[in-house]
Amino acid sequence: MRVRPLLGALGAALLLSAGCGIPASSDVRVDGKAGTATGAGSSNGRSSEPPSRTASGSDNAAFVRNFLSAAAGEPDRAYERVKAFIAPEHRPRLQDKQGSEVVLNVVRLGETVFTFNSDSTTTVKITVQQIGVLRTNGTLAPPVATEKQYEFRLRSAALGGVGSDERAGQYLLDPPNALLLSDVALQQYYQDESIYFWNSDRTRLVPDQRYLPYAVPDERRVNEVVRWLVGGPSDWLRPGVVGLPDGTELINNATGANNRWEVNLDMSGDDQSRVDQVITQLAWSLGDLPGELELKIRNNSQPVQDLDERRKAQPLYPVREDPQRYGVYEGAIRPLDFAGEPSGVVPLTPEVNRAIVSAGLARGVNRVLAALVVTSGKDRQRLAVGAGADTVAALGRSAGEYVSISRPVWLRTADTRPAQGLVVADSRLYRFDEAARMSQVPLNLPTPDVTAVAAALDGQRIALIAGGQLYVAALTLDGSGSGLSIGPPRALVTSLTNLTAVDWIGEDRLVVAGSVGQPAIYEISVDGALETPLRTDVGAKVNHLTAYPTNRSLRAPTGAYMYEANKVAYRSSPSERIVPEQVRDVPTPPAGVRPSNPSAPFFLY
Repeated sequence: MRVRPLLGALGAALLLSAGCGIPASSDVRVDGKAGTATGAGSSNGRSSEPPSRTASGSDNAAFVRNFLSAAAGEPDRAYERVKAFIAPEHRPRLQDKQGSEVVLNVVRLGETVFTFNSDSTTTVKITVQQIGVLRTNGTLAPPVATEKQYEFRLRSAALGGVGSDERAGQYLLDPPNALLLSDVALQQYYQDESIYFWNSDRTRLVPDQRYLPYAVPDERRVNEVVRWLVGGPSDWLRPGVVGLPDGTELINNATGANNRWEVNLDMSGDDQSRVDQVITQLAWSLGDLPGELELKIRNNSQPVQDLDERRKAQPLYPVREDPQRYGVYEGAIRPLDFAGEPSGVVPLTPEVNRAIVSAGLARGVNRVLAALVVTSGKDRQRLAVGAGADTVAALGRSAGEYVSISRPVWLRTADTRPAQGLVVADSRLYRFDEAARMSQVPLNLPTPDVTAVAAALDGQRIALIAGGQLYVAALTLDGSGSGLSIGPPRALVTSLTNLTAVDWIGEDRLVVAGSVGQPAIYEISVDGALETPLRTDVGAKVNHLTAYPTNRSLRAPTGAYMYEANKVAYRSSPSERIVPEQVRDVPTPPAGVRPSNPSAPFFLY
């Protein structure tokens, strides 16, 4: 028997967690004699502790789901919780590790097969995709395990066994010698959070995704966040940011009562501006935690800070809350009109607003930046780049011509240094500057063939598609704005195959186009662990994708991403085709002439 879930996204996973317990992406096949299905676990949403061994009764699927949740929570008891599911005589097969060595292998489930045996046991085979390793510092590191399948057996506790004194529920036999955690359990028992590190010139905070168990009480949340900051950034992010000064340590534990939090750091240096930056870093890293913060440096108190006021005074990103939509129509950029949304003026003079294929426009400090892909002769393209206070009137053009150029993206800065951006031309990644000078960017990847590039709002992180694989990497920009280097790219594991397009839709979220048997668009976390299907009925390969990257300061607009497939442009949420009537500032075509389709939509913010 096979059960194919018809519900999508996280909602399906959580609904299924109250039923058979198999995530939305998996199949279930039962071989042999069918057992009795019973209800499994609680359906009241997220909780701090995973279900106990006996919570699933005799329901095999629910037992497996609960076993793959048992490691969730505070790491010092992870082995204890998992071993409670294992028959006493088989517990030595799972070798304990202590302290910082406790890691959870996060897996995405594929097919689960149950085979009923003549000795009254049940053999379980689960097909998995290794997503990563969840460490005690809350980071999800790249996967280490290579197993694509795990096999073990189940036995009714009523049958007894060596050392068994509990006759309720079931036990697991022949356990894997690793702590396994399903991606559904990661979503259900952990809060994904961002802590923040300053970029190399300390002009912008850059988010770093972490996971905090719901089991950690609120009064310890501050302590955990401070420890994460003291421990430094994630490995892949490290080249693009700076940590706290070397040797910084937390003195005692961070404490709090009545919304007043005290943090005492042993931190070198007497630079007051640096201390002030640490306060801002803490305010944002504590999320939406209300109240007051008293930071002490070697027991010397700094002025007490209201956390909400500090966040308001030091915003994460200088962006507008009302992004404007544009598209390309008959070779020119035109505003797009949607009810209830602002519609802007094209920031290009008519003389340069022509022969355009796609565009990347951005608001810099007191100016507008334009990077345009323009036609150049028969079947060739060039990159055209310019800047202006309100309107771009002149463009520099790339020296070389290319068969194909992707949508260019700007790397945003918080100051007036010369701007630079990234673009893919003929399957190679290039850096470009305001004069349209292009230089190829070396990448340490298995393949040099790049399909797409996207830049995060902080200007220090990028996402790449190369060889059909999704990567993220940190950037290091030099102080003059004349160059950059890319840290070692991190490959992300995803259910999608044949990836074609990517953009940032949030601080720690990407929107990615690929295939799950048919063209689809997914939202994927920056570490690849969390997936949400957005569109699974696209119908054709997506060759252009753009999004507005919201964050904790800015709400998401309706239709936060747009895309193009089969030469037709679409707006999301609700999904609708962008039609010629929504293109502003164009003359009505003569009678009998069919209007063109708008293409290459994008946001200006």
